[in-house]
Amino acid sequence: MAELKERLLPPKPASAINLRDSSFRPSASGRQPFQGVDVLGLKKRGQGLRSWIRVDVSGNSQIIEVDKFSMMRRCDLPARDLRLLDPLFVYPSTILGREKAIVVNLEQIRCIITADEVLLLNSLDSYVLQYVVELQRRLTAGDTNRRRSRNFDNVFGNTSPDYLPFEFRALEVALEAACTFLDSQAAELEIEAYPLLDELTSKISTLNLERVRRLKSRLVALTRRVQKVRDEIEQLMDDDGDMAEMYLTEKKSRMEASFYGDQSVRHESMRSSDSTTDSVEELEMLLEAYFVVIDSTLNKLTSLKEYIDDTEDFINIQLDNVRNQLIQFELLLTTATFVVAIFGVVAGIFGMNFTIPFFDEPAAFKWVLIITGVCGIIIFCAFVWFFKYRRLMPL
Repeated sequence: MAELKERLLPPKPASAINLRDSSFRPSASGRQPFQGVDVLGLKKRGQGLRSWIRVDVSGNSQIIEVDKFSMMRRCDLPARDLRLLDPLFVYPSTILGREKAIVVNLEQIRCIITADEVLLLNSLDSYVLQYVVELQRRLTAGDTNRRRSRNFDNVFGNTSPDYLPFEFRALEVALEAACTFLDSQAAELEIEAYPLLDELTSKISTLNLERVRRLKSRLVALTRRVQKVRDEIEQLMDDDGDMAEMYLTEKKSRMEASFYGDQSVRHESMRSSDSTTDSVEELEMLLEAYFVVIDSTLNKLTSLKEYIDDTEDFINIQLDNVRNQLIQFELLLTTATFVVAIFGVVAGIFGMNFTIPFFDEPAAFKWVLIITGVCGIIIFCAFVWFFKYRRLMPL
């Protein structure tokens, strides 16, 4: 990986010649990766060129510079499909089957897959580099296994098993990279979420609430991305015509047979083209395997969202309980204030400027306090009984 990243790093002006020479050094497997590197820059903006990483069917890789219109002619794609690969814009995950290519936009992996090559926009992103390395490894391992299978067939006279065509192997690596990336992000979110939610239930604070809010925003965004990948795979599995369009190697063989004018092969290819829609089990099984993986990731995120919702419900119940206790306390305080106000009314009445014989009694003040206090206690107890009778507070 480090060696691959060094070959993709922008060149230094002082050692441009050395970098030009190093781009042609053979790799550990004896292959010369990324031949034809333009060390003067990864993109010539004046000429509208873009740098692409090209991987062929043998696993050889090189960096080429192609302008937009040449790429459209090379892969027979409309301009709107190339816009899906533009790193300056964020598009939802998409897998499109075209006449001569498959356009893949899955998270960081944005590439064009044909029957002979894979073209990725040149990037120093680690996931792009991992995709190139993994695709080269599988292509090299596939060639070795195929040679061993031929030798086995020659010795024992058996027929070698069918292998996935090049475009499906490249698509499989892209699907695996996207599903693995999304699943790792979901796992990281789980590791961060559960302790935070448990802490929030034990201590409700502004800081914890803000952290949960940010966590929920990330969860919603990640769920939307996973759901889009899942829907894209499911849509392909439900449409046999779209899956048939992705058999690029088979379509290329039919076109070559038609070009050379072999009538028998042409009639056979026409019959096979009619039944292509019915024989897409190979691609369907491939998509189904990764549909299960991405569906598992979606279920994981759904479970996390349900846990967050349960935590929010629990917190709302706690807050409602505290709010009810405050209301009950306020109700008791208001009742007590009303009882105390009775003493003020009695004091106001006896403070009037008039003369009555009751003022001449020595024990009159004591009896006024006793009678007023007893009446206040009776009124307070009556209110409390009424609150209990109407179930306004648990007593």
